[in-house]
Amino acid sequence: MNQPRRVVFWRHGRTDWNASSRFQGQSDSMLDETGIKQAAAAALQLAKLKPAYILSSDLQRAHHTAMPLADALGLEVVLDEGLRETFVGVWQGMFRADIEREHTQDLQEWIAGTNIRPGLHGETRTEVAARVSAAVNRGLAHIGPGQTLVCVTHGAAAMSGIAALLDLPLEKWPIFAVMPNCAWSIAVETQTPTGPAWRLQEYNTRVAEL
Repeated sequence: MNQPRRVVFWRHGRTDWNASSRFQGQSDSMLDETGIKQAAAAALQLAKLKPAYILSSDLQRAHHTAMPLADALGLEVVLDEGLRETFVGVWQGMFRADIEREHTQDLQEWIAGTNIRPGLHGETRTEVAARVSAAVNRGLAHIGPGQTLVCVTHGAAAMSGIAALLDLPLEKWPIFAVMPNCAWSIAVETQTPTGPAWRLQEYNTRVAEL
């Protein structure tokens, strides 16, 4: 096998909605002041990996997180809606405390990893994993042996995408905690007796809290 490729899953920086425990889903919220600083600090570290291609969710909080890294490397940010956060139905825009009170059982099942539709008619985890995986594959088509792809995405989307890339059975997906704002995880392509596969090298890496 040639030099292994790497995929970095990078969660966006903090937004006002994150700070107030409000479910964003696919709502297009913006980075707050802390989120902007987080993105700049993380970019300094991720630039050391010398990414060859940067793919981002088209939601503003992810796109604006990606920009400091792209600027540092002289790369463009390619937007892909496949990296969007989970659509969480009626939960979008709700505060977590209200969801805990009004949708107690569904929220508990979703957090536990059950493949339900969050917010009554949202996306299942496997549906999210399928579109995130497709986006990652589109990005991988643009890098060669030994190169690194950065995918700027969202908490639940990253978790599902990583689990799918590692080919884990659905019942094992809850072993991954949701990445904090601006944390990243790295998967490395490896050779196994049955062919190429992906191995998790880092999970939830981040710079010191700002």
